Order: sequence, then C-alpha cells, then structure tokens
Amino acid sequence: MDELIAFGPVPSRRLGRSLGVNNIPAKTCTYSCIYCQAGKTNVMIAKRAKFYDPQLVYEEVKRRIEDILKRGHRVDYITFVPDGEPTLDINLGIEIELLKNLNIPIAVLTNASLMWREDVKEDLLKADLVSIKVDAMSEKLWRRINRPHPSLKLSRILEGIIEFSREFKGVIITETMLIDGFNYEEEAKEIANFISKLRPAKAYIAVPTRPPAESWVRPAREEIVNNVFQEFQRRLGNKVELLVGFEGVNFGHTGDVVKDLLSIISVHPMREDAVRELLKKDRASWDIVKELIRRGIIVEVEYKGYKYYIRRFRIK
Repeated sequence: MDELIAFGPVPSRRLGRSLGVNNIPAKTCTYSCIYCQAGKTNVMIAKRAKFYDPQLVYEEVKRRIEDILKRGHRVDYITFVPDGEPTLDINLGIEIELLKNLNIPIAVLTNASLMWREDVKEDLLKADLVSIKVDAMSEKLWRRINRPHPSLKLSRILEGIIEFSREFKGVIITETMLIDGFNYEEEAKEIANFISKLRPAKAYIAVPTRPPAESWVRPAREEIVNNVFQEFQRRLGNKVELLVGFEGVNFGHTGDVVKDLLSIISVHPMREDAVRELLKKDRASWDIVKELIRRGIIVEVEYKGYKYYIRRFRIK
C-alpha cells in the first residue's frame, strides 16, 4: 500500500527533494488535459469524495519518511501530487493537518478547478506551498487544452484563484503549459497579467516532455516559448522560469562554459550579448555556440530584433 500512497522522494527544481502523496486513485480528475503524462482521465468528476482513510495516508507517509531518514537522505516537501486532482479528496485538509506533525513543509499541486469552493480553499490554506495551473484565460483555449468537466466554469475558477491568493500566507507558484498549434500571442499577455495578481514566488512555463494523453500533442516551438517567456518577464520580472524537462546542473559561473550555458538557458533564454559575455569570462570562442546549435542541443530564435538562445526540448 505504501507504494500506492507514498512515493519518492524525487528531485524537483521547484520543491527540492519531494516525497509524493498519491491521495487520489488514478486517473480521477476534474480535467482531461490533452498533455497529461498520467494518460487520459478514466473517471471525470467535479464533486469531492472520500478515497483513502486519512490515518492510513498519514501512517504510510510517516513510514516512508522514517525509512528515508534512516538511509541518510532528506525530504524538503511532502507533496500532494496524485495521478488526478488532489482537491477532489474531501479529506485533504485532515490529511494535511496530520502530516504537519512530521514537521516537513506540505505542498499541493492543483489544477485549481475547485479552488472556488469554500471547503477546498480552507483545505489549501493549511498547506505551506500551493502550485496552481494556469494554462489559459480564454474559454476556447481552456476547453481545448484542459477539457474540463461540463459543470465547471472558467470565470468562477479564476475568481477562486484570486480570492485564495489574497488569503494564503504560504508560497504560491504557477505553471503554464504551452502546446504546439495554439495561438499564444494575446493569451500570453492575459495569463501573465492574471498571474501577476497572485504575487507568486515563481511562474513556471512548461512544455510536455513525456508521452502525453493525446499522441498528437507536441511542445510549442522554441520561438513561441521564448516569446511567452519575454511577455511573462515583462509582467513578473525574474520570477519567471522555464520548466522544460532538462534540470541543468549548476547556476552561475563554474568554469565549464558549456555546462554554465546549458544550465542557464534551460531556465532562462539568454540574449546574444549575455551569451557573449559568458563566453568572454571563460575566454571561449563563439564556435562553442555554433557547435551546440549544429548538434541540435540549443536553438537560436529571434524576438523583437534580438537573438536569443534556448535549450532544445521538442519531441522528435
């Protein structure tokens, strides 16, 4: 049973070493996102229900953590990240309260579809960190990408997110998934403007890098990702990061120019002048950049008259 409920810890740039809690049977969700790495939704519901006994969840997580600590490892977050929507669990608040006895921060990764409900909001207010999915601001794009339960309304969800952010004392991060074939020119501005109201610690821009629910889904092109990144950065400054599968190794100057370059552009697209400055520090030639482009490791894109360099991540 512990493999079903507690898993990990897994390394996460967002959460350090994160111990996962699977509090929802797979794949029970309010959405059936076209890009979901957990596959298509088997049970689509928008009404909360009881799934596992909260005491069982606590005991299984506690046992897992004790084993991890005995092995000399650490856990930075206990994270509700099931193969479904964690807020569908009517016992989520009770489970968070029980797990707080382990003195490890609690995170919840939610698609925010039920955040307008008062009971869901009260449960999430007990967490230390909440990650909120914001893939679209327009009804059309929301329905095409997230494929929500018919009873859900986007306007109500967005209002619920704003209300939650005003009351929450912990850390908010957001995640926006970009899919090939969709127009983000105006959408990106609206999403960035909305996210700025939440005052997040980080706003992540992601692309699908694992097999998606729908086989035709592909990551947005690198130039589109860069354009959206620039729009986000205009509203959110240095809070914006890419989450594109490659975690990098170190950030900053290590003396290994290739390692430094790949680490940075996996998180932040770099303008040409910044890349040249990095090379200059290591007395390295621009030929390094040309070779990385030739090998298909990085991509050169343009945005408003400037050249940017970004890590290649597209599925072949």
